[in-house]
Amino acid sequence: MTDGAPRILYLNRRDIAAVGGDESELYVAALADGLAQHAEGKTVQPLKPYLRASGNHIADRIIAMPAHVGDPGMSGLKWIGSKHDNPERVGRERASAIIVLNDPSTNYPVALLEGNLISAWRTAAVSALAARHLARDGFTDVALIGCGVIGSTQVTALLQQFGQIETVHLFDVRPEAADALATRIKDEHEVNVVVADSAEAAVRAGDIVVPCTVTDTPYIHSDWLKRGSLLCNVSIMDVHKDVFLNADKVIVDDWEQSNREKKIINQLVLEGSFSRERLHAELGEIVAGRKPGRETDDEVIVLNPMGMAVEDIACAAEIYRRAVAQQVGTWLDLY
Repeated sequence: MTDGAPRILYLNRRDIAAVGGDESELYVAALADGLAQHAEGKTVQPLKPYLRASGNHIADRIIAMPAHVGDPGMSGLKWIGSKHDNPERVGRERASAIIVLNDPSTNYPVALLEGNLISAWRTAAVSALAARHLARDGFTDVALIGCGVIGSTQVTALLQQFGQIETVHLFDVRPEAADALATRIKDEHEVNVVVADSAEAAVRAGDIVVPCTVTDTPYIHSDWLKRGSLLCNVSIMDVHKDVFLNADKVIVDDWEQSNREKKIINQLVLEGSFSRERLHAELGEIVAGRKPGRETDDEVIVLNPMGMAVEDIACAAEIYRRAVAQQVGTWLDLY
């Protein structure tokens, strides 16, 4: 930018992978910092609006997710669209996203990044980071419900971060999806893989349980969860209300984001059976050491991660910094 003319760095999926954006470590580190800053009040994050222009399915929407992270830090926006039937109807991934980063000293855009890879990995890294603080020491079994892109990335991140995992239990309403993921996991990792006959069978086996579906109908009951388990409720609508009410600890990434859109927590709040006071903590408070994580081996803990723009911008900013340093990507003139 020697002439001072404004430019943006365009990073496609290959560029992001080239600087470490296709595995968990970058995201776990960036999230640990970003969530701690969120807990310390060093972020700005308006509530994200949902645009529903077509389709009646819960996963048919476009979401705008703006945030600022750090001082001076980075500002940005993730614009993420989803159509639940994209894989079958047009042969594309369900979700698509772009992330725009803005330099807060001028508020000019400085980068445009393909966002789907980042979104999948930061979502997985939230679960992996949470497991450091909330899973039982020495856990060995992971249960995944839903074997699409998000679910696959969740399992991969956990396997990368926790070498003690012995068995992965998979279930998908499409058996071919579970079988395909089982084959890939066995090819890439030295773990046992069990394709369960039902969601219940998989959940009951899991020390960590991760639902990654597009359902709008709860199916997981609290008595499916064994003592000492951690449920990372990634797809939000999979659990019955009794899961929250019977858990020893409920944790969210952000209370205001979680208590809206008539998701399960919001339904409980409207009914008067749950509140901010009953919440144990936001995840950033635990990461920053302000509140305890797991305290006993038999606690059942529920993490309800709605997904925060702070997480996306923290991760995208680190990818941008690496790309500039390593001269990766394509510069585009704004004018």
